[in-house]
Amino acid sequence: MRFFLIFVAIVGVYLPESIGLAQQAARPMEIYLAIGQSNMAGRANIPPKLTGELAGVFLYTGDGSTPWVPAKNPLNLYSSIRKEESMQRLSPAYSFARHVAKRTSAKVGLVVNARGGTSIAEWMPGTDYYEQLIQKAREAAAFGIIKGVIWHQGESDLGKLDTYMSDLEKLIQRIRADMELPQLPFVAGEIAEDQPGRDAFNRLLMQLPGQVPHTAVVSSKGTKTFDEVHFDTKSQLKLGKRYAQKMKNLTHPTHEL
Repeated sequence: MRFFLIFVAIVGVYLPESIGLAQQAARPMEIYLAIGQSNMAGRANIPPKLTGELAGVFLYTGDGSTPWVPAKNPLNLYSSIRKEESMQRLSPAYSFARHVAKRTSAKVGLVVNARGGTSIAEWMPGTDYYEQLIQKAREAAAFGIIKGVIWHQGESDLGKLDTYMSDLEKLIQRIRADMELPQLPFVAGEIAEDQPGRDAFNRLLMQLPGQVPHTAVVSSKGTKTFDEVHFDTKSQLKLGKRYAQKMKNLTHPTHEL
């Protein structure tokens, strides 16, 4: 008996790292969906200090044999709808996940499925992008619970302000229905205001919490772009932190006295 216990202890110490990772990834997770167009896919430069793994955060790959890997930039690498790999860089999902992981003892899972240049019409229920999102979300949900959605999109819809909010509401409600999570938190982000007309879009987007329960909007105030469209590195980190705070407010609301 003593020999058996010693043997088990030794084997436990020297389990291959890949097995240990699989066991960690199999534990229940807090899982978040990160979707939208290029700023959510990430176009900002990734400095060397942001190339390492995010502690306690895992990225869903969609691979049945290795469904989760330690999360590191670029986070849109495993998107089933992304553009070429070289275009995937830093997105707000990185800073978002880093801040979320700091306030939970659970593992944090990310399902990042974004594609640059997409309009909201391409994300509506019944489209290929929507169906792929729901498929990946359902697969990932086997490992934990879907806790929320972060959405950054709108640059492609500046000429459709009359229909954008109704489309966004339909998208949110359909995601909640298909995932059977009627109060799933949904946080949208303002777009950069470097071009005329974008301020009107952001003012419109700010109406979301008043129209759809359990939603919030992240401000883009104080951010910068490197090309008048895509947020720079510092701004993406700032936005990610704001996404995390808004998500925290929705998942752990405070009550005013």
